[in-house]
Amino acid sequence: MINGLFRPHPWLSGGHRQTLLAHLLRRRLRWSPPSEDVVVDSDGGARLLLRASWQPGPREDRPALVIVHGLGGSDTSSYVVSTGARAFARGWHVVRMNMRGSGDGEALCPLLYNAGLDGDLLATLECVAARVPRIAVAGFSLGANLTLLAAGRGRDRLPEGVRALVGISAPLDLSACADALERWDNRLYQRYFMVMLTEAYRRRHRKRPDLFPAGLEAGLSTVREYDDAITAPFGGYEGAADYYARSSAGPWLEAIERPTLVLAAADDPMIPVAAVEKWPIGTVTREVTRTGGHCGFVGRSPAPGWFWAAERGLGFLEEHC
Repeated sequence: MINGLFRPHPWLSGGHRQTLLAHLLRRRLRWSPPSEDVVVDSDGGARLLLRASWQPGPREDRPALVIVHGLGGSDTSSYVVSTGARAFARGWHVVRMNMRGSGDGEALCPLLYNAGLDGDLLATLECVAARVPRIAVAGFSLGANLTLLAAGRGRDRLPEGVRALVGISAPLDLSACADALERWDNRLYQRYFMVMLTEAYRRRHRKRPDLFPAGLEAGLSTVREYDDAITAPFGGYEGAADYYARSSAGPWLEAIERPTLVLAAADDPMIPVAAVEKWPIGTVTREVTRTGGHCGFVGRSPAPGWFWAAERGLGFLEEHC
């Protein structure tokens, strides 16, 4: 059901407008609090880089927020920085996770991440739980899918200290989202992702030609084609269809036992609203706003870059942490 929680100025409404405005308003955001690099070992020899910013005083006095970026992102992504900065200002410890091979974590691990690697997030949460007794998670886009998958499929491994989770602009049905990207009006986003993905693969080939053969990315023009040729084989899937079916978080929402918020926009150009609303949710809170775009939610907010979703997500998490 679409709600009216988010009410930006009428001139700011619209899926593409919200998505692109978010990029323009937040692209210069940089992380300023001191941070500590933490390395986490995960499944299959993967090593993950976390950037942890601790509040002064005993760590157990405050909760930690683990933030998970989306496709092509890292700990420096603008939505990560905005949410983390607002959380830090409100007294949270902030841990910005890099998925395997992302950001500066590429130097630690050349492996490719994908939407189904909930074990990486669970390993991260176990690491943070050893330092802080109360934890919340905020995931964005592909990282939101990972967050919800870990909460549902990985619920038996979820540390006790994880009190609540938020998934913002989550591609709950990966196949439907890949189809949406192929619409003519989404060609800008498709192009952006393909430039980023193909360059990331070429970079890995240059560093580790023994692991990544040359030319696999040649001629690919869509995210689905990339997932079929590269993501799926390197992730242990039979193809893109198998990868999407096994890695989509939607079917696992009903299994989630911790307080969880799924926040989406009805005009998200990359995520059809039907792909958000079709799943049984059990105890999960699902909020769909009329506008907001993809990780946009540009409206008056104390979060840097007018990021209303950051404030809404933190409000939900603070109710439980």
